[in-house]
Amino acid sequence: MFLKRNEQDIQPQLSQSPAEKQEELRKIRRLQWMVDMVLSVLCQDPNLTLLEATEMITNCKNAALAMFPDKELAFDLIYKPRLQRVLVERFRLQ
Repeated sequence: MFLKRNEQDIQPQLSQSPAEKQEELRKIRRLQWMVDMVLSVLCQDPNLTLLEATEMITNCKNAALAMFPDKELAFDLIYKPRLQRVLVERFRLQ
């Protein structure tokens, strides 16, 4: 016998006000812009060292976690592969 559930039971009980949604979207755009800028510097700065590049990536991650605490897994799944791919291509790492 299958149990029927209300959609309310399935949906998380976390509802956001319009102002909270707007703030979240603003922080997401800021994070996307920040990661794009880091990627741009990694690709274009001819004098960038490997140490400086890894520091930039670490600082980017720390800033992301300051904006979105407890979302390290999301950062690692979404942005870390892009940053690592550019690092590997730029410095010919294996």
